[in-house]
Amino acid sequence: MARKKTVEIVLDIETTGLDFKRERIIEFAAIRLENGKEVDKYETLINPQQHIRKSSIQIHGITEELVANAPFEENVIDNILNFIGNYTIVGHNVIFDFSFLNEASLRHKGKALINHRVDSQFLYKEVFPDEEYPNLDNLAARFGLSANNRHRAMGDTQILAKVYPKLKKLYEKKYDWQLKQLDNIEYLFERYLRVQQMITTCQAELQDLKSIFKLYFENNGEPVVATTGEILTYNCKQNFGYDFSLVKDALENIGALSKAVKLNNGFVDRLAYSDSIDDDIKEQLIDARMDISETRHIQIIKPDRKCVKNDA
Repeated sequence: MARKKTVEIVLDIETTGLDFKRERIIEFAAIRLENGKEVDKYETLINPQQHIRKSSIQIHGITEELVANAPFEENVIDNILNFIGNYTIVGHNVIFDFSFLNEASLRHKGKALINHRVDSQFLYKEVFPDEEYPNLDNLAARFGLSANNRHRAMGDTQILAKVYPKLKKLYEKKYDWQLKQLDNIEYLFERYLRVQQMITTCQAELQDLKSIFKLYFENNGEPVVATTGEILTYNCKQNFGYDFSLVKDALENIGALSKAVKLNNGFVDRLAYSDSIDDDIKEQLIDARMDISETRHIQIIKPDRKCVKNDA
């Protein structure tokens, strides 16, 4: 029996900025895979007819001079949509690429994209949950590939097109194993709670040991060297609280405000949908959005009804 043909579109875009409502695509690249093999590709620069943010140029290196003679979005949107077709779209943090492409389709064709999408970043985190930084560079390194010509659309697309079939195969094996465990869900939940309790106990034990180490040094103990080379030492550091209204100007003057202050995105998100603030303020908050990502969670409700959230 002939093998069923699976067609997927691996793609990447570069943009003038991060807000898909306000910014525009300046480079598009895609590779068509059939059963994991490259059969076709398409790329184009695009003149966005607007300013390219300096922060974006620092990432992809595409200047306004470089796209000055490139076609406008309306002149290439048919080529882009025809290449994508109704096939599955694959991208690293694909919601970013999809949001820009969907907005372009709405703008010029009056219709939203209906393509199924696969996020290779999600697959990466599922297959390698120990990976702290699931970026494209580290994904390529996992499979022994060097990431060349990074942050240009075709460069990133070529890297992903090479590693995605291998990543997909591992994910499908894991997914198949997971499906076979669904009948054991009650047992697995009990097992999960035991592991969770074990981790809590271990953390408490570690803290108890640290208390002894602290007491040792406070009694003039000397640094301890383990047989494997680790050194147990001790230091005392003072921490201060600051009045933000008094340090804000100073931080802005030296360009350090963004490093010193981390925006509470979750809080701002809740405000944007709150009924307690005016609509014009909500609009300002929504207009300030820069990018989009997706998170999925499981929740465990304790007997006392306190909810514990776990990344899934």
